[in-house]
Amino acid sequence: MTDRDAPDETPAGPPDGEAQAVSEGLPAEPAAELPGLAETVAVIEALLFASAKPVPVERLAEAAELPEEAVERAIAFLEAACATPERGVKVDRVAGGVRLVSRAEFDYPVRRLLGLDGRTKLSMAALETLSIVAYRQPVTGPEIAELRGVNSSSSIRTLLDRKLITTAGRKEVVGTPFLYKTTKEFLVHFGLRDLADLPKPEELEAVYGLDQPPAEPAQVELFPSEEPAELAGEVAGEPSAPSEPPAEEPS
Repeated sequence: MTDRDAPDETPAGPPDGEAQAVSEGLPAEPAAELPGLAETVAVIEALLFASAKPVPVERLAEAAELPEEAVERAIAFLEAACATPERGVKVDRVAGGVRLVSRAEFDYPVRRLLGLDGRTKLSMAALETLSIVAYRQPVTGPEIAELRGVNSSSSIRTLLDRKLITTAGRKEVVGTPFLYKTTKEFLVHFGLRDLADLPKPEELEAVYGLDQPPAEPAQVELFPSEEPAELAGEVAGEPSAPSEPPAEEPS
């Protein structure tokens, strides 16, 4: 048997694409799938870069004309690639979608570039109102005012203008006040995938020593089945003490 007929004893290493993925700390893929994966990753990265808002996986799959499984695999690969220290962006899953965002440690230079001076922060009154809406939605303006102890109309208008809350119909009580709920912009603003990511009240109490929020205030139904006790007292000649309106919210 000649040298030409002798079997090649050189150990077979991983294919070039797979070896590169392993050396860079990225998820290794079979050699047959790497070319297709690389192309899919490039398409998904381009779509995320072009979008200013989180994009659902199904929308990415539709735009790229690819199966959702392939898109999910490309997103996972892109997440690992962006997790390295030399990358300035990362993949963020928020509000039911995916987006590319700058990393937190580069917040200050990005704000400087965009001319953001921090004047867009919410006031404490607006944050209190927003927290009530987030945890008790849908909730009415009078319910918010009763929980806070002040008129919250100004804070509600601010949150509506910022598109952090929106109306969700009217409540079938006297006066039919508007119901309010949080928006998708709220999830994006606070980096939440969905409302289930909100910290539990008991967790906040344990960490920050906060009191549990008071029970939800009751409201009079439009068509009560039984006559209210206070109304019965007025009819009997025993008028009840008038309730004091909530104080005005400080400007």
